[in-house]
Amino acid sequence: MTSAPDALAKLWTGLGHDSSVLPNVDLTGAEPVLPSSFAVGTAMQASVAASALAAAEIWRVRSAQSQRVGVDMRAAAIASRSERYFTVNGAQTPELWDKIAGTYQCGDGRWVRLHTNFPHHRDGVLKILQCAYDKAAVAQALKAWKAFDFEETCAQAKLVVTAMRTFAEWDAHPQGQAVGKLPVLSVERIGDAPAALWPKGNRPLAGIRVLDLTRIIAGPVCGLTLAAHGADVLLVTSPHLPSIEPLVIDTGRGKLSTHIDLRDDLGRRQFEALLRDADVVVQGYRPNGLAELGFGAQDVAQIRPGIVYVSLCAYSHAGPWANRRGFDSLVQTASGFNAAEAQAAGIDGPKPLPAQILDHASGYLLACGAMSALLRRATEGGSWHVRVSLAQTGFWLRSLGRIDGLACKDPARDGVRDLLEESDSGFGRLSAVKHPATMTAIPPRWQRPSVPLGTHPPAWPL
Repeated sequence: MTSAPDALAKLWTGLGHDSSVLPNVDLTGAEPVLPSSFAVGTAMQASVAASALAAAEIWRVRSAQSQRVGVDMRAAAIASRSERYFTVNGAQTPELWDKIAGTYQCGDGRWVRLHTNFPHHRDGVLKILQCAYDKAAVAQALKAWKAFDFEETCAQAKLVVTAMRTFAEWDAHPQGQAVGKLPVLSVERIGDAPAALWPKGNRPLAGIRVLDLTRIIAGPVCGLTLAAHGADVLLVTSPHLPSIEPLVIDTGRGKLSTHIDLRDDLGRRQFEALLRDADVVVQGYRPNGLAELGFGAQDVAQIRPGIVYVSLCAYSHAGPWANRRGFDSLVQTASGFNAAEAQAAGIDGPKPLPAQILDHASGYLLACGAMSALLRRATEGGSWHVRVSLAQTGFWLRSLGRIDGLACKDPARDGVRDLLEESDSGFGRLSAVKHPATMTAIPPRWQRPSVPLGTHPPAWPL
């Protein structure tokens, strides 16, 4: 098994950073921290540490002040389940999953996972199955399907369904082979611009402006992390787009929130005006989705030379599934994790990982990539494109090795109270998971409360 320090070192040097700063990081704790046969604690600890170290390096460049970074493995692992632990006014969050979401056995004996949290995804699946909105009815209807046929039919209808594969089957699949050739994340220069001066400020990302066009978990965790280090993060969504309010509450800390509809001329003008004063764009739409609206990476680099454009997708930008929609649970199922975890537990059928680990680890990797690009922009100039996918993060998690951790106790909220903090929010009194990194000079913290979507005007703060 790969140790957390080794995993961090490989991430850090893989981005071209100097290894001489790695001794400034204190990594405490050990596996297992969550009930899994995979090194989920190690993956979270290394990805959180990489993002915090990037923030520390920015602060060193800006202020000539070094500091120590610390990440405890248990704290990092609990952060990967943050959506399970927060309360508003003392009340637990409602169930996140739609009532027919989950895994089902098809007529050929193989399994599929349905993601139906968004109404149009739910309705599309029910239309194909021609059945009632009921779990038993869905289970019965799927007995008439072969798993791979249903997966492909749903993909053609732009729905989010995957068949369960083993690691061997994923590695033999063209998409698995494409993902296996990619690094865990990439930072690529996509245009010319002069070197950018750091704005004035007393935090690592003070004065850095971030447009966050993401939903659900991975992308929002990236924006959450950048906000924790002092960036002005403006969450941009639209009333017509579905959202999951508990996730908005959890990942909205530190952010402003506005509504812009990129489908109309006014919205595009508003967004372009924001873009001209932005430093970073984080987007998690399907590949080419924003490009079709004139805001792909190359388009944005033309509008705003010097931009750091951060892209998240499900299955990577390469391979036959590059344009497929997906979420953490779907990628876990398609790429072998659910089958491998079940085999380790000695059970039939899929067994999910104990957290949305691909989402949360990807969020910190995205933030690390964004900050790495900002560092390069300050010395080399240029516009930059950072790319991360859930499938690439999954391949990296596999590479860390397996552990004997399935007997580990599953942490309930009462057992993690030391890792929670309270704050006011636009929803009520919020109790939520603290940022899992410590920094001795400028610790991460959120200055702005989580607020309902569209609370603010489409403008940068003065």
